[in-house]
Amino acid sequence: MPIRTNRGRAAVYRRLWGWPLRSPRHLAASIIIFVVLVVSLGVIIPKVLDRKPADPAAGQSSTSSQGTQVGQLPSSSTSLPTKEPAPSNSAKAAPPAVDAQLTAELWAETWIKPPPGNDVDKWLKELEEYTTPEFLAQMATIDPRNVPNKLVDKVKAVKSTTSSIDYEVTTNLGKVRITLVKAPDGKWRVNSYTKAD
Repeated sequence: MPIRTNRGRAAVYRRLWGWPLRSPRHLAASIIIFVVLVVSLGVIIPKVLDRKPADPAAGQSSTSSQGTQVGQLPSSSTSLPTKEPAPSNSAKAAPPAVDAQLTAELWAETWIKPPPGNDVDKWLKELEEYTTPEFLAQMATIDPRNVPNKLVDKVKAVKSTTSSIDYEVTTNLGKVRITLVKAPDGKWRVNSYTKAD
């Protein structure tokens, strides 16, 4: 049987671990200290781990990157910003869906025929069924008098994946490429358009 002495490391450890058990007051103080320590660590550690470097591009205005005037078709190098998720490169190629083709054709026909008086609100109301809400809000800045007024050729699918389809629309003012995405409700909607080369 080992001899217990009041010297050495074992004696110091015995005093530390035995201190909470000496009295109910020591036990309560030990529990309170332990709880305060755990709560403090629970607050401090997430704050330290969640620190991220500031994004310098976050404060820039999105309008400066567009470079288009109201009513003009955007250039081929830029596309209107959107909140819809961009189609990923990993999306599988797929034949264009029939309902997407129909949506693209109806959107194009509605887009080139603004209501009498070029009422933007009525025009957007007619486009609402075929357009994502985010893109519809961006189209509110467009003057309907500046959009093409005639379709020259049929709407053709250019690129197609399971989550998005690009269509080419030939108008009297040139070619436009529109992008359709599959909305959460399963319907295809126009999410952006750019001037094609």
